Amino acid sequence: MLSIYLDTCCLQRPLDDQRQPRIRVETEAVLAVLAVVQAGEAMMVTSDVLEYEIRRIPDESRSYAAMKLLSLASKRLNVTEAVEHKAEMLERQGIHAMDALHLALASEYRIDCFTTTDDALLRKARQSELHCKPLSIFELLLELAP
Repeated sequence: MLSIYLDTCCLQRPLDDQRQPRIRVETEAVLAVLAVVQAGEAMMVTSDVLEYEIRRIPDESRSYAAMKLLSLASKRLNVTEAVEHKAEMLERQGIHAMDALHLALASEYRIDCFTTTDDALLRKARQSELHCKPLSIFELLLELAP
């Protein structure tokens, strides 16, 4: 079963302004991925970093909605020394601290797919040595296709 790490951008996408075509299409893709997870055909993971970042969202309704999506996760990843070390290496490559932690978690726990809607993060992740596959939400849908 494919294991997936959806970053905060993905989890927030259904709550963004749906009048923008790209956001609307990415929202549909996120919802399709979540449906696959709910059907038990893929395993979504969460992490203490995801939960921390989501709790910091100032809009309580957005934070609550994102935390509710995280309840679909069947495994929780915790920051370890190895994760911290990997995150520091990723930061030196120009990846922002929180994004580096997300990527490091997915990589060190060898999650199959790390997924984001952040194009800049995706580009940098693809240039990094990781033990997970960095994918856009659309690429993840293709990975999940039978």
